[in-house]
Amino acid sequence: MGDNTHDDGDIAALRQEYAAGGLAEDDLAADPVAMFGGWFADVRAANLHEPNAMVVSTVSAEGRPSSRMVLLKGVADDGFRFFTNTASRKGSDLAANPACSLLFPWHLLERQVRVDGTASLLPRADVEAYFASRPRGSQLGAWASHQSSPVAGREELDAAYADAERRFPDEVPVPPEWGGYLVRPELVEFWQGRRGRLHDRLVYRREGSAWVTERLAP
Repeated sequence: MGDNTHDDGDIAALRQEYAAGGLAEDDLAADPVAMFGGWFADVRAANLHEPNAMVVSTVSAEGRPSSRMVLLKGVADDGFRFFTNTASRKGSDLAANPACSLLFPWHLLERQVRVDGTASLLPRADVEAYFASRPRGSQLGAWASHQSSPVAGREELDAAYADAERRFPDEVPVPPEWGGYLVRPELVEFWQGRRGRLHDRLVYRREGSAWVTERLAP
């Protein structure tokens, strides 16, 4: 047996009792976007690092799941927005299967929000408006990196970035493969940790144009 072994007992013993609060049906807002807005305000007030970080999970045409961290860049009544390279693995997955899931892991507040929904491409005007608001370094990086494609080494990325700097000394246009997605929610779960692992799980589920709520066993 090699040296890269771990004591499963030590890992299994890792646990924390959740006792920061509870979530009752009376606490729910009229719709999940309003409820999310209230919880997101709590997260920002708590000064969490990257409060808008979320796990985006997709499934390929072959049925293989994949997850990665992405930054939420907007939320409104129609859904949740993020921007990325549409030729990346997540973009290829969403082109083949637009069903996806978002997860906001707000551990400090002992909360999670899970969103199951369907993704669609944002209009180009929305993409251009957001891209124009990004720092110049991020704009150049979008040209230098063909996300999810193999590269020979760091030097190749640095050279591609330097080339983008030379090509665009002033305004940086939007790369053709760069875009954004709107995830229209169909189910939104609000999870609050509780003692004894009897966590509160309250769910909004879309039924037509209305939302119904229910509690799930933890």
